[in-house]
Amino acid sequence: MRVNWEDVWNVLKWVLAALAAGFIGQFGRSFALHLIRKRRAARSEEAAEAPTIAPEAQLDRDRLEALAKIEKKRAKAEVKRLKKAEERKPDA
Repeated sequence: MRVNWEDVWNVLKWVLAALAAGFIGQFGRSFALHLIRKRRAARSEEAAEAPTIAPEAQLDRDRLEALAKIEKKRAKAEVKRLKKAEERKPDA
């Protein structure tokens, strides 16, 4: 079996394409990791610069959020109850 230049060139093109894809993939991965590290550093700086809330104020805030959640659940339950009651009514 004779190997001509066209066959060699086709194999070389595929090898070069695979190497290029690997290089691009590795570069892209490294770049993505770099961006993630940069973003995490920026977030940690923001957190360090953020004003801290007094513990009492934080407790009050947490309490108010919990009460708001409970009230929302009650309202949803009431709507659901009214909807079920309406469905149970026989049509006149």
